[in-house]
Amino acid sequence: MTLMTKTSIVYATGIGILMIIPLVSINAFSQENEVNLTEFRDLLSNTTYNKEWPNIHPNVLSDFSDRVVMPKINETAFIHPFAVVIGDCHIGQLVYMAPTAVCRGDEGMPIIIGNYSNIQDGVVLHALETHEGGHKIDGRVYSSEGKKLMANDTKFDEGYPVFVGNRVSLAHGSNVHGPAWIGDNSFIGMESMIFNAKIGNNVSIGVASTITGGVEVPDDRYVPPGSVIATQEQADALPPRVGSPYEKTNDAVLHVNNELAKEYPLECIQKDASARESCMENGMIETSMP
Repeated sequence: MTLMTKTSIVYATGIGILMIIPLVSINAFSQENEVNLTEFRDLLSNTTYNKEWPNIHPNVLSDFSDRVVMPKINETAFIHPFAVVIGDCHIGQLVYMAPTAVCRGDEGMPIIIGNYSNIQDGVVLHALETHEGGHKIDGRVYSSEGKKLMANDTKFDEGYPVFVGNRVSLAHGSNVHGPAWIGDNSFIGMESMIFNAKIGNNVSIGVASTITGGVEVPDDRYVPPGSVIATQEQADALPPRVGSPYEKTNDAVLHVNNELAKEYPLECIQKDASARESCMENGMIETSMP
């Protein structure tokens, strides 16, 4: 979220964001989004962390990252208390982020997760550094349209080491490691790996597949389970998604996870006992035995 309001702070603490920051500090930090080391230390000194669930927090300064950034999370997204979001991660509307999912925007930055997408249990999003010794590194970012950018491209600094489009499903245990770009309405099967690759729109990838080697999977293709796609010839030879066993998989997965994002009762999963008691009193949790 670009600017946390009082309402969104209440929401954030309800989903287990493990920092309680004064409203003035949050607004100032969110508006500027980038602070130097002194300001960052000042921020942390005025921040009360929940030591048990420190699941959403900024990155740190390093020789490959010259800015400290809080995640930007749309107020309609659901981030489970046992999911982890660090640094320059942008999470869109009604995104569902399941337990143990990780978006780590502390090396290659920023990471984009589009609207209505879902990041299931055990998914990791991370990226290689985009700068070394103060110099940009060729091919480490994509434009929002999916073009891989070289260091001399004037739009390099506007690029994304990891870009996940709208209505994308990242199934259990999959790994998206930048440089990587995934188009709208695509499905990444369980335990699959996307690294140094572009996945087009409306693509379905079967379980335990690997897509790498700088390839570009065209739109509307199907990657059979267990595939290793490491050359462009292999990517171009993939069959169409329509008519495949995965033709409608993403539609069903999106339906389930969008409903989860909307309906999970946040007050029922936070650690605060009084909130759980209130939730149960309202009939959201059945505690009686037959």
